[in-house]
Amino acid sequence: MTEAVTETQSLPVTFVPGGPTVEVGTTEPILQAAMRSGYPLPHSCRNGICGSCKARIVSGEVDHGESSTSALSEKERGEGYALLCQATPKTPVSVECTILEETKGIPFVRLPSRVHALEKLADDVMRIRLRLPANQTLRFLPGQYINIVAPGNIRRSLSLASVDASDGVIELHLRNYGGPFSKHVFENMKVNDLLRIEGPQGAFFIREKSAKPIIFVASGTGFAPVKAMIESEARKKYGRKMALYWGGRRPQDLYLSALAQEWVEQFGVTYVPVVSDAQPADNWSGRTGFVHRAVMEDFPDLSGHQVYACGAPIVVQAARDDFTASCQLPTDEFYADIFVPGGVKGS
Repeated sequence: MTEAVTETQSLPVTFVPGGPTVEVGTTEPILQAAMRSGYPLPHSCRNGICGSCKARIVSGEVDHGESSTSALSEKERGEGYALLCQATPKTPVSVECTILEETKGIPFVRLPSRVHALEKLADDVMRIRLRLPANQTLRFLPGQYINIVAPGNIRRSLSLASVDASDGVIELHLRNYGGPFSKHVFENMKVNDLLRIEGPQGAFFIREKSAKPIIFVASGTGFAPVKAMIESEARKKYGRKMALYWGGRRPQDLYLSALAQEWVEQFGVTYVPVVSDAQPADNWSGRTGFVHRAVMEDFPDLSGHQVYACGAPIVVQAARDDFTASCQLPTDEFYADIFVPGGVKGS
């Protein structure tokens, strides 16, 4: 008979093949314990809805916590899979997953910053540029995100639209969904205001060891991290072939479409804007419908590609499910960052 564990007990969790063993509290998510111990694992939302931290439990039992069935189906649970951002150990556990070597040595920091510039890119999209302290910097991989803390402890997770912070400034894109942070930015924020940033976070970045062509799928301000990733890859002498599919309800939602068009000329990027709800007044003559469906029409076979998707949960989840089920995309070649309800990812 297995001895019952108490809430304060820790259990060993071993990452295989060849990974470390970490002591994890029975009420602590496995992902949190691994990150705390200096072993970064694939993850994004940390709220149990994106599926980025999905891994197979080789041995032992876990409590699945608040794992969403859209990210972890009952069938997958039966096959031994778990979302490590939610799963807590009930017994000693072995987990089959990959340690992200790329993020080792990049410190997580908490820094003050000041608003350097504010620019409306659309009626409901603000470009925010933040200046870092003169004697400090923020290291990150293009595609990662940070948490911002405004006065009153108003928090928001935002993807970095910058390739780096070499000039002491980072760029963020914020859509106004009417929440506390959006209201603060669009109604009250001024240049030189003080904010706190925390990061970098997330595992949304280009896997450099692959030479496969890349397809980016963005919805709305999911364009922000994709912008950083495309500009980073384009700087390389022998960058990979890239295609960007950017979706919005109306043409104005594609708020930096002119920049994406410049990439076509400068870097050879394939750019396909897709509008799902064009109105007669828009005079839209481009692609329509769901953005991931446009990818499927153009690439019925994705077996030789990598896909990086960012945006609303319904867009990212549909892309993941349909690409892997119908277009032969290997499940481990789909990378995503999903925007969570409320705009704050788990920490």
